[in-house]
Amino acid sequence: MYEVTATRRRPRVFDELVGQDFVVATLKNSLNTGQIAHAYLFSGPRGCGKTSAARILARSLNCRQGPSASPCGACPNCLEIARGATLDIIEIDGASNTSVNDVRQIKDEVLFPPNSSRYKIYIIDEVHMLSTSAFNALLKTIEEPPPYIVFIFATTELYKVPATIKSRCQQFAFRLIPLETIAGILKKTCEELHIEAEDEALFWIARESTGSMRDAYTLFDQIASFSEGTIRSSLIREKLGLIGLERLNELSEACAAHNTEQALLIIDEMLQSGVAIEQLVVDLAGFYRNLLLLKNDVTRESLLGFPPERFSQTVLSALDSIRLERALEMLLALYRDIRYSVSPRFELETVIAKLCWLSDWVSPLELKNAVAAAQQVLGVMSNKPLIVPQQGTARPQQENTPRTYPSSGSQKRSFTEEFSKITASREAAREPAPVKQSKDEPLPVEERSPLPSAPPENPSLPLQTERVLRIFHGTIVQ
Repeated sequence: MYEVTATRRRPRVFDELVGQDFVVATLKNSLNTGQIAHAYLFSGPRGCGKTSAARILARSLNCRQGPSASPCGACPNCLEIARGATLDIIEIDGASNTSVNDVRQIKDEVLFPPNSSRYKIYIIDEVHMLSTSAFNALLKTIEEPPPYIVFIFATTELYKVPATIKSRCQQFAFRLIPLETIAGILKKTCEELHIEAEDEALFWIARESTGSMRDAYTLFDQIASFSEGTIRSSLIREKLGLIGLERLNELSEACAAHNTEQALLIIDEMLQSGVAIEQLVVDLAGFYRNLLLLKNDVTRESLLGFPPERFSQTVLSALDSIRLERALEMLLALYRDIRYSVSPRFELETVIAKLCWLSDWVSPLELKNAVAAAQQVLGVMSNKPLIVPQQGTARPQQENTPRTYPSSGSQKRSFTEEFSKITASREAAREPAPVKQSKDEPLPVEERSPLPSAPPENPSLPLQTERVLRIFHGTIVQ
């Protein structure tokens, strides 16, 4: 009978439990020294080995050659545990046994010693699903169980377990398995099954599993079923509707070259080939994230998913870190918005069109630096004190040749005209009579007033416009 890879390759000893070095070392030392706790709490992401570690610990405790960190696997107890036929190891699904009555049954059973083993072990998976009453009923039993009872709890949501339960257990935090480790295990699996596989294809499976060994095995079985003995990355993209790195490089180069027509045509070809819009956005976001990592000299293949030299050097030279961050921000916002959009494709095409002029986008930081540079050129930031008239005082005379700037339409108005409007609006608001002051005599520093916070009365000239005019007119000290 066919057995899935995740079950067939389930770890049976501690040495086969990959990616959990701290957990393995601690449990081995406690078994070798005989320091056996009465309750353990295993927490961590799905598919990282919590239930497997609980079964290995149960076998190590009840092996007739033990307790030993390396159970023999040949004694009757080890064979019964491997077949799941032992009466002294009880596995309970916490998701389907949540009531207090189920816990009361456990409290009654712990009074009886094990049948043929050294310990009676209760493995409760997804323990966070127990009700509050069930947890409370279990407290006393966990704190002072009979000497032949061991509880092993496993959960993916540690924060849902009450603190009273945590304080009575030895806690072990399981981690996600590194991508290189998963890819190496998949390569050994291919050798056992006599399957040829490209390293890029195995690395893609490891990346899609997001650190879960069980998810990696499940995806591996699915791909091996249609690969006919050879797992190729091109076949995976074709069957699962994925986008290759070459197509992403082609799309990003078209965007970097301001070729909106070509970029939209590439998007159309991808969608026509069966690629989902959500998957396309995810792949694009991952691609620009990898470019951002490369731009900041991060070249680890485990983070990029591909060798660094396979990414487009044209795009890397055309976009800096600020614009790559902007592209990533736009794509992440697009992924959030398409679920509520009338047409997700229109949303995608709009963002792609924006990516085509990304190199012309000016960030707020660059704008700030440009304004500061302009201020330096105009002398606004010079050490020479500038005359700042108080509110209600006469403004300095403008230079003979007024400077102009383009406004809406084709009209041009001078700075003098704009300041005249401001002065008229102040007089209409019954401002105090202006105080005459010499043209070359600046006011003392303590008598200089800041820029008024109230906007001008003229609705066509908001406060921001007045401030910009004053900056470039040289009458405000930053």
